[in-house]
Amino acid sequence: MIDQTRLWDAQAAAEYDTPGRGMFAPEVLGPTVAVLSELAAGGAALELAIGTGRVAIPLHEAGVAVTGVELSEAMIARLREKASAEEIPVVAGDMAGASAGEGFSLVYLVFNTIGNLLTQEEQVACFRNAARHLAPGGCFVVELGVPQLRSLAPGHGGTVEVSEPGYLLVDTYDPLAQQLVSHHLRFDPAVDGARGARLGRTPQRYVWPSELDLMAQLAGFTRESRWADWDRSEFTADSRSHVTVYRLPGGTP
Repeated sequence: MIDQTRLWDAQAAAEYDTPGRGMFAPEVLGPTVAVLSELAAGGAALELAIGTGRVAIPLHEAGVAVTGVELSEAMIARLREKASAEEIPVVAGDMAGASAGEGFSLVYLVFNTIGNLLTQEEQVACFRNAARHLAPGGCFVVELGVPQLRSLAPGHGGTVEVSEPGYLLVDTYDPLAQQLVSHHLRFDPAVDGARGARLGRTPQRYVWPSELDLMAQLAGFTRESRWADWDRSEFTADSRSHVTVYRLPGGTP
């Protein structure tokens, strides 16, 4: 079993935030916060794998009471530099089993993070844990990439996902085990050769949308919506990611 706390250590936490760009760009966060605020419907929200607060902080600023669950103490420490425990409480623990209370209107898990659980059993447990936290009628939102196996050339097990000055991302696949490893190579483009280059690897278990739906059914959810992005654009066979809303039976939370 891979120790996720070693993957998301102090160095990873220090490099995670990219204010104003990438996944921290306003055009990314704006629609995300708008959708989550609407789905919270005036109730409290729980973010599984809250990280450094990329989504939780602007959601809190939008008026939603947010609590988090996070395995990495280093990520929690980085969050605490930006928001106090009174503003955004965080429970240290595994998103597949940690308890942060009950009666939430919304539980959400964004940016492929369910893939950090490396077995199907753990991922099913995560859905059941989300259900335990929700009030009747509450919803669970998952943002997840679609596995890009169609991009693999015959005889090749990987794809180059990002190639830009100072950064190279290569994803490799093990289709039998449904495992994906992202290889992150960071370097100074002004330096000749590979001197100073740093390689990091993050393993994931990738999940097809239909498999995700079955996990939701096992936890008592019904799929309500699936979009290609937070702008609610149509999900198609060519979409590279999806945002899916699952809801528990019951009245309006």
